[in-house]
Order: sequence, then structure tokens, then C-alpha cells
Amino acid sequence: MIKSLSDTVTLNNSVSMPGFGLGVWQIRDGKEVIDSVQYALQAGYRMIDTAAVYRNEGGVGEAIRRSGLLRKSLFVTTKVVDQGYDATLRAFEDSTAKLGIDTIDLYLIHWPIGDHYLETWKAMERLYRDGRVRAIGVSNFGQHHLETLLQEAAVVPAVNQIEVHPLQTQIGLRNYCYAKGIRVESYSPLGSGALLDHPVLNRIAEEYHKSVAQVLLRWNIQNEMIAIPRSTKEEHIVANADIFDFELSFETMDQMDALNVDKSVS
Repeated sequence: MIKSLSDTVTLNNSVSMPGFGLGVWQIRDGKEVIDSVQYALQAGYRMIDTAAVYRNEGGVGEAIRRSGLLRKSLFVTTKVVDQGYDATLRAFEDSTAKLGIDTIDLYLIHWPIGDHYLETWKAMERLYRDGRVRAIGVSNFGQHHLETLLQEAAVVPAVNQIEVHPLQTQIGLRNYCYAKGIRVESYSPLGSGALLDHPVLNRIAEEYHKSVAQVLLRWNIQNEMIAIPRSTKEEHIVANADIFDFELSFETMDQMDALNVDKSVS
């Protein structure tokens, strides 16, 4: 479990990845995403998660350039939505051009579409072998997708990025990933805002003198997941990372787990 914003986790290929970062889903390209990324980097975040389909890779790249930070101090994730071998290679070149960087730290298949993701994975393995990406993984993959992929893959995915929060704990899938050496990264860890008014979570937040968002993110961290909360407001971005000065009890963790209804809110 990470103990600070600067802490990293080790992926199955020995690459170090920050255990906490900023997600930029639904953040508009241009000033909005540039400001959001700059707020995060100024607050000490060192991992930014974007995707081709978010259509804001250009703004993310501009924010990185404006930061003045060394490229090697940052961890950049993006995702491919175009499926198939050649389409993946083209999409990678498009993403790196927009981001203004040569190497992607973590490249993910955004969704498993039909059986095309097997060809997509072969292209990603080529990018990995060629040193264009430091780690490759998947997003929104269920256990059956992973089982099919692992039968053909030469490289085991480093990460599976999935929706996880107390209304959708995905314990079975998480345990499968851990058993295979695949790190779980949680998107929508705040339930896309749907959990912020939950009475049980508000009671817990009052008990710990923290916000509901901070309690939810702490739950993620204590469950050994990588978290990428999204926000455009500087005060929220700063507050989201203020989760390393308290610990949820086993009883509290169980209470939050008990809220599960296998409900997606993203």
C-alpha cells in the first residue's frame, strides 16, 4: 500500500508506476485540461491518465511541456480504441504526436471489442519489444477476456483499469488479476460523484473528519488499487491527494464493501 503521493507500485515487468494520479476523462481539451493537469503537477501528482477517445491528449501534452518537469519524472498513460494490428500502430503514432512525447509509460487497450483485441495486443507487444512503451495493459476487461488473452499473449498485461468503488467492488475480478500478477487500477473511484451524498459514506466521513471523496480514495488505496480520480478544480485535486494521514479500520472497510450492488455509475 502506498503511503504518500510520491510512492510507486511495481508492475509485473519491474517498471515503477505512481500509485495515485489524475484521470482526465470528460475534461475538455484546451484550457480546461491544461489547467487541470497543471494543478495536479503543481500539487505533486506525477501520473496523468488520458485516452485517444477523450480527445484531450493534445492539451495533456501542452500541460506537460508547460510544467518544466523532466519527462522521466512523469508517468503518462493513454489508451487505444482502434482495434486491430495496423490500426493500433497508427493510433499509437497519432497519440504520441498529440502528446508530444516519444515513449508512452503505460499503453492500454481501452475496451475488448469482439476478438479484435487479440490482434491489438500483438501490436502492443511489438511496441513494447521496440521500446516505444514501458508497459502494456488493458481496460474494461472481464475475467473471460483476460483468460482468452492470456492463452495467446507473450506478455502478461501489467494493468487492468476497471470501474471500482463501493457500489461495484469487483472483488472476484480483482482477485483474479492479483493472482495473475496484473495490477488493478480503478477509474471512477468516486462513483462519478454518485456516492458523495451516500448516507453511510457521509457518516464514515464525519467519523474520520474527512470528506467522502477522501474516504473513498483511501478505501481504494487500502485495497491495493491504483486510483485516478478526475477533477477540474484545483482545491479538489489537492484535497483528493490528502489521504495519507489516516487509515480506515477493518470494520469501516467491511462496511464500505457491504455497499456493493454491482452497479456501474460511469
